[in-house]
Amino acid sequence: MILTDYYKGEHSPDAAKTRFDVTASTGSYEPFETKLKNKKGEQFFYFGDAPERFRFSGKDRPDKAITKGDNISSVFVPDITLSFGYGDINHTSDAILLIFSNDWQTIEIFIARGQRNNRRNLYHLLCDHELENEINELRNRAKS
Repeated sequence: MILTDYYKGEHSPDAAKTRFDVTASTGSYEPFETKLKNKKGEQFFYFGDAPERFRFSGKDRPDKAITKGDNISSVFVPDITLSFGYGDINHTSDAILLIFSNDWQTIEIFIARGQRNNRRNLYHLLCDHELENEINELRNRAKS
């Protein structure tokens, strides 16, 4: 399997505009298990426009960012007609693929460990629906 871990974030109407609570996950990705958890044991992240203060050494400026205190991942959304995005986890060699609900109230994050350099190719596989079996398997393994 290329995709190794899964986290589902849902926007709570009671929370800040950009806060997403983790409502399901495989619970197997250590960087998220530590970075996304607060003192109460709740897991959440913020998702919004990439702040101007973020430095980015690549050719393109990211469209969005996943943050929690600092930048966890820049997110690229190459085609606004599709509900997909991609990025990588800072300070790791891991790539992420994202699936957004049409109203942007739910974000599913799929992690591909060690695939940072292949993130754009993985995005194309996602767009071509070639990762459906892996996506469904991770969704089925996720716990609330």
